[in-house]
Amino acid sequence: MQDILREAGLSAGAVYRYFRSKEELIAAIADEAFATIRGAFEDAARTAPPPTPDVLLGRVMRTMLEEHVPGGDRQAFARLIVQVWTETLRNELLATTLDEGYTGMRQIWAKLVDAYRDNGLMGADVPADHVARTLIATAQGFIAQQALFGDVQVEVLEDGLRGLMSMRETKIS
Repeated sequence: MQDILREAGLSAGAVYRYFRSKEELIAAIADEAFATIRGAFEDAARTAPPPTPDVLLGRVMRTMLEEHVPGGDRQAFARLIVQVWTETLRNELLATTLDEGYTGMRQIWAKLVDAYRDNGLMGADVPADHVARTLIATAQGFIAQQALFGDVQVEVLEDGLRGLMSMRETKIS
């Protein structure tokens, strides 16, 4: 809380005029983060052709973990995200907030998968929700790596996804 108050330049009393509890404040921060991410994916889905997952996830991770990091400490910010995730195990308000955000992200990614298919970039053999869950897991894993090990570059995520996307299925005789 002290970090949040310092970053906001407000006293605890001023913050608690707007939020009844620390959990309510954290839920509001999570809502704002989901809104930013949702906006990036919605914009991508309206682009023809939409940016590929490596480019899109790279943009979102760069925005979330590089450009808008309070205090400039990417590892500390990623640790805060992981801490919020763990708080959902004991706090119903945060659990609901993250569940709604996760559901919204899955829906947005599913629309993006439809846009990939409409532009001939992806086949229809895998359900859109499966692709969405996998890409969300990739982003979550990247955030966890940043939290645990620090100094994880977004370019590594982009290169790794690009490498995986370049694979072609081969038949083994």
